[in-house]
Amino acid sequence: MTDLPALPHGSWPSPITIDMAVSSSLSLREVRLDGEDVYWTEGRPAEGGRQVIVRWNERDGAVDVTPPPFNARTMAHEYGGGWYAVDRETVYFVNLADGRIYRQARGGVPEPLTEEGPYRHGDLVVDRVRNRLLCVREDMTAVVDAPAGRAVEGERGPEPRDLLIAIDLATGKVDVLASGYDFYSTPRPSPDGQHMAWLSWRHPNMPWDSTELWVASVDHEGHLRDERQVAGGKDESVVQPEWAPDGSIVFASDRTGWWNLYRLAADELRVGVEPTALAPMSAEFAGPQWVFGLSWFGIAPDGTIVANANLGGRDELWMIPVGASAERVAVPDELIDGLVVGDGRVAYLGAGSRHPRAVVLLDLARVERRELRRSFELEVDEAYISRPEQITFPTTEGEVAHAFYYPPTNPDVALPADELPPLVVMSHGGPTSQVTGAIDLGKQVFTSRGFGVVDVNYRGSNGYGRDYMRRLDGNWGVFDVDDCVAAAEYLASAGKVDRARMAIRGGSAGGYTTLCALVFHDVFGAGASYYGVGDLEALARDTHKFESRYLDRLVAPYPAGIDVYRQRSPIYFVDRITSPVIVFQGEDDKVVPIKQAEQLVASLHERRVPHAYIPFAGEGHGFRQAPNMRRALGAEMSFYAQVFGFQLADAVEPVQVEFL
Repeated sequence: MTDLPALPHGSWPSPITIDMAVSSSLSLREVRLDGEDVYWTEGRPAEGGRQVIVRWNERDGAVDVTPPPFNARTMAHEYGGGWYAVDRETVYFVNLADGRIYRQARGGVPEPLTEEGPYRHGDLVVDRVRNRLLCVREDMTAVVDAPAGRAVEGERGPEPRDLLIAIDLATGKVDVLASGYDFYSTPRPSPDGQHMAWLSWRHPNMPWDSTELWVASVDHEGHLRDERQVAGGKDESVVQPEWAPDGSIVFASDRTGWWNLYRLAADELRVGVEPTALAPMSAEFAGPQWVFGLSWFGIAPDGTIVANANLGGRDELWMIPVGASAERVAVPDELIDGLVVGDGRVAYLGAGSRHPRAVVLLDLARVERRELRRSFELEVDEAYISRPEQITFPTTEGEVAHAFYYPPTNPDVALPADELPPLVVMSHGGPTSQVTGAIDLGKQVFTSRGFGVVDVNYRGSNGYGRDYMRRLDGNWGVFDVDDCVAAAEYLASAGKVDRARMAIRGGSAGGYTTLCALVFHDVFGAGASYYGVGDLEALARDTHKFESRYLDRLVAPYPAGIDVYRQRSPIYFVDRITSPVIVFQGEDDKVVPIKQAEQLVASLHERRVPHAYIPFAGEGHGFRQAPNMRRALGAEMSFYAQVFGFQLADAVEPVQVEFL
């Protein structure tokens, strides 16, 4: 037997290529059931990120529904979601290019249902009884008509107007059902068409802070009457109301500190009635409503609830029969998303630490799991896949934080006896988001080449209860950074990684955490910012409506707390950055405008700090085009090789690091 070579960390040859990681970025979302058909959407990097609606059944297999150039995607609330509905073999979807809603009968072509206008739509659902489509409309008129130029210091720009609307499927006539709140979501008609439920909330709340669950009667003309708030309110987040067959409403609420399921009976749909808790436990049966169309549970025709419960970064599937105790359903998935329930079957998006994200169809009676589409096929031996270790580590304020650590893994290479691996600390976006241990070839690109990777669920992440998520209130740019630093120090102190070669990377809010770590701490030898926030004040003034008051809670009320914004903004302290930085930015980014990246890079250049900057034309907040994703990952690998002094085994296009 030949001894394995002991190669320097970072230079290991790996069968997990950058191209493989990019091709694994097929985005599977929004599962739907319609009779015998299962639907989902695919975001395809090879088609410029186009979202395609796909249908599957036993007879036809998986077939594309929406033809090019249609892109079934919406920018409502900027992050979109809920961009299609299906009923009786007819699909209704929003087209990104014009914002119009289209109708496409089975075997037919898309036909416009709504008129052109300055509108964005999301959260589509069919009201079958009244032959209409319900959705949220974001009226952009005020934004479109605003004078050119951004808001000035201490002011915010104009905002679009949210409306809850109904579109007559026979005539296309649009009726406004509800207005006056800053935000609406989740319109739900009752099965008999006599009632309707929805969620609403106001600035400065985000939907995971405080939402209100409303119910109204529907008159013979389809208008809402007797509107009443039945749940939610101050410091309570209600998520995903659904009508049960018996006329009750089931929803998730975090009133106890965890998003658990509750029921209001049909005769209890009035103000002041306390809902009944279903399967209470210290687990999350829902999560932050970042986008429309999210689904954590469903209700079968017999009233059985099938739900996803998250326990500290790992999902479980639970079944709650009517009048019986909840029981766990054994499935191999550690990540469960987009769950919908039909008659005897459940469909969802599932993934594990060694099996990719897939559209899963589960027969409940037999507990038979079938994968209809995978986001990618694992074309390498599982021996190259690093298995995540869940770690809990001490951090500031005498508290703890959580993360997944991925050790370097490659069966073709022996660990060098005299060298510890470099570390990449990953800081997720949101920041009210969460990372899981589901397989991600983007991480495996690093680990199979000899890096350690730690993906941090810093304080502020969801999945660990409301108190943990709320710890970031007033502390963004502090606790998230502290926890990323603490994770790196914890691994270095344990002798798992090389303290002198630790990098931090992140996108969006994670990019902000990355920049703050480089500015306010002297721990990391390099950083990679993907469309990261550099100027909090500019973000508060210029960002889109959905997040325009988000920082009031995370940082301080604006403009009263303007001093705090400046104290936490990396752009004012770039002179403290001494470690090399690589910056990636979409030129069309509306969440974090390119000006922020350009200001950062200009300052680094003026001070001759080693850096690289790669802007991408045609990209917004998050990269969706395969060539750009490939270039970014390859450039980041090239950057680390130059900074940390190792030779890549891959023939990637090198990035020029100025002043290195």
